Amino acid sequence: MARNIDLNYEQQPLHEFTEKAYLDYSMYVILDRALPHIGDGLKPVQRRIIYAMSELGLSASSKHKKSARTVGDVLGKFHPHGDTACYEAMVLMAQDFSYRYPLIDGQGNFGSPDDPKSFAAMRYTESRLSEFSRLLLQELGQGTVDWVANFDGTMQEPSLLPARLPHILLNGTTGIAVGMATDIPPHNCREIAQACVLLLENSRTTMDKIFEKVLGPDYPTDAEIITPVEELRSLYESGHGSIRMRAVYEREEGDIIITALPHQVSGAKILEQIAQQMMAKKLPMVDDLRDESDHENPTRLVIVPRSNRVDTEAMMGHLFATTDLERTYRVNMNMIGTNGKPQVKNLKQILQEWIIFRISTVRRRLEWRLDRVDKRLHLLQGLLIAYLNLDEVIRIIRSEDEPRPVLIKAFKISEIQADAILDTRLRHLAKLEEMKIQQEQQALGEEKRGLEKLLGSDRRIKTMIKNEILEDAERYGDDRRSPIVSREAARALDETELVPVETLTVVLSAGGWVRAAKGHDIDVMALSYKSGDTFQSMAQGKSDQSVVFLDSHGRSYTLSAHSLPSARGQGEPLTGRLKPAAGADFINCLMAANDDLFLLSSSHGYGFVCRFEDMLTRNKNGKSLISISNGASLMPAKAISDREKSVVVSITSEGYIGLLDINAIPQLSKGKGNKIQGIPPKRLKSGEESIAFIVILSGRQKLIVHAGKKYKSMGLQELEEYRIERGKRGRKLPRGYQNVSAVEVVE
Repeated sequence: MARNIDLNYEQQPLHEFTEKAYLDYSMYVILDRALPHIGDGLKPVQRRIIYAMSELGLSASSKHKKSARTVGDVLGKFHPHGDTACYEAMVLMAQDFSYRYPLIDGQGNFGSPDDPKSFAAMRYTESRLSEFSRLLLQELGQGTVDWVANFDGTMQEPSLLPARLPHILLNGTTGIAVGMATDIPPHNCREIAQACVLLLENSRTTMDKIFEKVLGPDYPTDAEIITPVEELRSLYESGHGSIRMRAVYEREEGDIIITALPHQVSGAKILEQIAQQMMAKKLPMVDDLRDESDHENPTRLVIVPRSNRVDTEAMMGHLFATTDLERTYRVNMNMIGTNGKPQVKNLKQILQEWIIFRISTVRRRLEWRLDRVDKRLHLLQGLLIAYLNLDEVIRIIRSEDEPRPVLIKAFKISEIQADAILDTRLRHLAKLEEMKIQQEQQALGEEKRGLEKLLGSDRRIKTMIKNEILEDAERYGDDRRSPIVSREAARALDETELVPVETLTVVLSAGGWVRAAKGHDIDVMALSYKSGDTFQSMAQGKSDQSVVFLDSHGRSYTLSAHSLPSARGQGEPLTGRLKPAAGADFINCLMAANDDLFLLSSSHGYGFVCRFEDMLTRNKNGKSLISISNGASLMPAKAISDREKSVVVSITSEGYIGLLDINAIPQLSKGKGNKIQGIPPKRLKSGEESIAFIVILSGRQKLIVHAGKKYKSMGLQELEEYRIERGKRGRKLPRGYQNVSAVEVVE
């Protein structure tokens, strides 16, 4: 039998519940985990670690204690999260290569620049607070901050630490929240202190004046900051931008010694990146690599050039562009302000808001001290009354069962004063104690007047803060580590600049397989080809040149000569690197200088002169170069050595021959070209006749025409009788030589 049970629960639409839950989570991550507060520059976990260590008595002058002890206290009392994350946050604050001014003094393995996360487990390491952490804790017990309940309400913890300097800029921080992130670079203590002094003296100080003091970020590395000054200024004015750092190197007996790396860059990774380029034969100018880093030289990477003729500047510029020897860091000065809201702030806003926080902190410290002085003076006044009426006080204490109310009534003192009198020991009733009380009363009275003067004057408070800032900067500050240097942008060398230059012969087979043999004295017919494959074309040049391949559809393709496989094997198919159209075959391969000229033509008699540079392309699909009519085929490209003295000789399949000056043929970058020798259209369409051979002649060269076993040799003088106008029909060769089987050009 079903029962109606009245359950006391709330019903809520799922979308409302998830929206609120995600919003709550987002606000928690932003405010209580990932973003630092402008006041002390710390995230909650960092603040809790520092406070817990101070409560454990782990000051800079104490002995080190196991890190596990600190982590246990932090998790058990203030931060109920994972021990691994907590310990990593603690280690980070102890690494002098991660923090510009470390807050923790670690003993044991706390990681290395090569591997910051190679630190030992917390049961092995020991730690205590560094001297610098006094800037965060020195005024903690002086009424300077608000206290809030910990996660279980059993203890109190500070909501902020009373930082005496703008720590948020000194050590910086990084963090990723929900929908926002922060990347604040570290700065030099003395520079930031000088900027604070400027704003304390004149709140209307311009960014130009501040920029004269704060030159830029100052990372815990000697690597150079190469960001232009204009970009640094823009970064500080907007609160976001980027910083570029570059490694520092020097020459030593021909070797290149890298002595400083960008922030958080591993020397081992740099060597790995360079070694990979060497293995890929992309760094022929480098002979060897060594890591000579030790305790005396924390960073000493040695690069050995192949010879003293290597251009060091160009080589290092290439390494800067292709490895982490030069690195860019994002800057996004997003933080929680004094109003409790996250915001990206510029440098002046950060300093002004921190100064407001500092003034409030100092005022609370002075008010707390004034209150303590007033209470002490009140007690001293009661004790002095007791000393002046000592006999009567003793009588009341001895004779009265409840001396406290009697003392209050007799001497018109407060309950606090009466308690102080009753708590006084007999040995303190001497005349000397009365004199000490009067002296203390006088000193406290002077201190009180001084505190009241300070609290009554904003100018005096600012002067005191300024002096404290300068004193702290002198005590804890140091010289700038990261020099700001103007450098030209690094440029990666082109592939052709990186390969050793040597002569090559590129061989293309009829099946579209390609290979490159060293040297020019290669017998291409003696090379081995795949079964059914034969020689198609060859080109001679150097390894730093490009190779152009032409296909039967009139498209050109380009590959670097040095990238082609060795001729020791049978090569590899071009279709593995290029994407020709379906049905297209590779006809020709060419190597030349950019300004060299070639005659491109089709079997229908059309052609034009083209520069080698116009054939180049980076597209794997190639580029359309010469238009081929239906039924026509591409003729092998012919090099033109001297355009002014060269002629074109074309021979049809029916034995018609024509001579034409090369200057009569137009120079184009692409197209169909003009008709070189005319063939009746009907014969072209039917395929009865077409251009069979086309050659370039110049100077004393001779043309040898083969017709079976017979051949005929003709120089330019003999060929003059076959001269034609462009596009005209040629004349037939003599009887017996009209069925041309081959032609060759000889000197």
